[in-house]
Amino acid sequence: MAATGLLAKRARQVVAGLCDEVPSPCVSVCRMDPVSELCEGCFRTLDEIALWGRMEEGSKREVWRQIGQRIAMAQADGERKHV
Repeated sequence: MAATGLLAKRARQVVAGLCDEVPSPCVSVCRMDPVSELCEGCFRTLDEIALWGRMEEGSKREVWRQIGQRIAMAQADGERKHV
């Protein structure tokens, strides 16, 4: 499974509450996409990355929910480009 697939799977687990502590989504691929303004590794915004250490658990889970949505949108966009 590709890294994005693993990140999407982890997002589903975190959002479902299957993790006692909310892990960081960082995968050590720290490059910002100039168009989407999202990290190419973890699909977070610069603000989300900067605030992560001070966020409450609920806010972190919300970021994970958004990561899952962003990955799904990116995958759908990729499929449309190949049609």
